[in-house]
Amino acid sequence: MKRKPLYQLVMNSILERIESGEWKPGTRLPTEIAFCKEFSASRMTINRALRELSSQGLIYRVQGAGTFVSNQMPQSAELLDIHNIATEIEQRGHRHTSTVHLLQEEKADNFVATSLGLEPGASVFHSVVVHREENWCIQLEDRYVNPEVGPDYLLQDFTKITPNKYLMRLGPIEQTEHIVEAMMPDERIQELLKISEKEPCLLLHRRTWTHSKVATRAWLYHPGSRYRLGTQFSAKK
Repeated sequence: MKRKPLYQLVMNSILERIESGEWKPGTRLPTEIAFCKEFSASRMTINRALRELSSQGLIYRVQGAGTFVSNQMPQSAELLDIHNIATEIEQRGHRHTSTVHLLQEEKADNFVATSLGLEPGASVFHSVVVHREENWCIQLEDRYVNPEVGPDYLLQDFTKITPNKYLMRLGPIEQTEHIVEAMMPDERIQELLKISEKEPCLLLHRRTWTHSKVATRAWLYHPGSRYRLGTQFSAKK
């Protein structure tokens, strides 16, 4: 197995300390010289790692004062529009990866059945996918799909395409329902998103309609310290 370049190992170490909360937004990072001693690395290697993190918006430099942890987070325009999260991440110049934790057919309980306009006990497709931006888990996607709309859903490899990309191929979205709330994660969400019990999350409830049917009902969980939701609206003249 090919070993990662040293600058990437330095980046990962810094990211882990930011992600764990050891280095909070506004924290001044050690000097480049201190990092050189810690990692037995050259000044050029440390500078490369810091430049990469700075380009991702995770840290920022102040001339004469030092390098600090940024409080900026990736922002999604999901509130009104529906975007492919992999495309959003790639447009920021970052790498998207995902892990599929569940992909199966189930019998719908009353809530899921009502959400999808089906009878209780009807067959539905259920997926649980965690999306990452570089090394950060930024979204837990817990989704139910109406088999009448997406009959081949279980045949997809959601490590190569996102559920969103598959569903967008099925036809135009005729209607969308969005509800956003703040919540504290339970043990399952903490484990899947690799966050602590004290990390608040943004939860986006989403339903979409295609071909006059409810196509999907999804719960999209985002760690509050790593992600934010936003949109922009302009009135037509």
